[in-house]
Amino acid sequence: MKLVRKDIEKDNAGQVTLVPEEPEDMWHTYNLVQVGDSLRASTIRKVQTESSTGSVGSNRVRTTLTLCVEAIDFDSQACQLRVKGTNIQENEYVKMGAYHTIELEPNRQFTLAKKQWDSVVLERIEQACDPAWSADVAAVVMQEGLAHICLVTPSMTLTRAKVEVNIPRKRKGNCSQHDRALERFYEQVVQAIQRHIHFDVVKCVLVASPGFVREQFCDYMFQQAVKTDNKVLLENRSKFLQVHASSGHKYSLKEALCDPTVASRLSDTKAAGEVKALDDFYKMLQHEPDRAFYGLKQVEKANEAMAIDTLLISDELFRHQDVATRSRYTFSQHPVKKAAKMALWLLQGFFMYLVTLGDLWLARHVFKLNNKKK
Repeated sequence: MKLVRKDIEKDNAGQVTLVPEEPEDMWHTYNLVQVGDSLRASTIRKVQTESSTGSVGSNRVRTTLTLCVEAIDFDSQACQLRVKGTNIQENEYVKMGAYHTIELEPNRQFTLAKKQWDSVVLERIEQACDPAWSADVAAVVMQEGLAHICLVTPSMTLTRAKVEVNIPRKRKGNCSQHDRALERFYEQVVQAIQRHIHFDVVKCVLVASPGFVREQFCDYMFQQAVKTDNKVLLENRSKFLQVHASSGHKYSLKEALCDPTVASRLSDTKAAGEVKALDDFYKMLQHEPDRAFYGLKQVEKANEAMAIDTLLISDELFRHQDVATRSRYTFSQHPVKKAAKMALWLLQGFFMYLVTLGDLWLARHVFKLNNKKK
């Protein structure tokens, strides 16, 4: 994400101009835009024209509109963001108050104005514009005939490619069809890896699968790399790490990330922090349940006692349309972040694993709540 201009007043009202540069930036933009904001961007509008002879036609013209946001639709798979609202500035093609939908696109500038910029949103902008916050973990989750090539970022897990090939079953005395289909599948996965994984940024590539699929695939990939003198794969061979997963579906990536054998390898990557925090919560919930709590009231009680060691909050709470509710979660962070030895985790990519227990989790306490602080 590129920050072009930032004008925030002392009362926290103002606007920022941004340019999304990567697919992940569209996710950040989705979390920045809220109902009631004003959004200014270039868009396409279908307008009717009348010729001198009286005939009526229609043309698609590019114009710049400023909308009061009423609805936001984000397609996480395609990383497409559509913002619907009413026009609030004079325009030669669109009347005041007319509805329009702007589709925000990568590498196209937009300006977002808010009456109140809270600390969470401003921090997200800083993170999105920091080049260090890029995907440094890649993953290939696979089974025979199915593979997902993913990039794991601090904000989300991006599926960059899905490979599907029909693999015939082995027949007694004739495995040629199965072997040819499997080789074709492996080759397509290798091509997807080379197309979507940037090894100058990625520090680790997880290859996760059930059974021996990962071993067979890696053997094939590096044998072919030797034959074709593929220097990119050969020079980055040490970055590939094989790990177990129950299937080739995307949700199995969580198993691979939580595998203890992976933890040390991922220790210097940004994804490791969220994985470790989530794993620590599970362990404490199982072995010391009186030190692991979830739910807003319990968290606020622990916060008052200054007993929080690690706090986990789903970013959906900061998108709440009720301003008072959103502010309650936003400002509840400050005492936690200021206290010594406290860590705040905004769980974005792992949100799907949080909804079963509630919106806001308290992962770890320094001590039991019924004890006095020593």
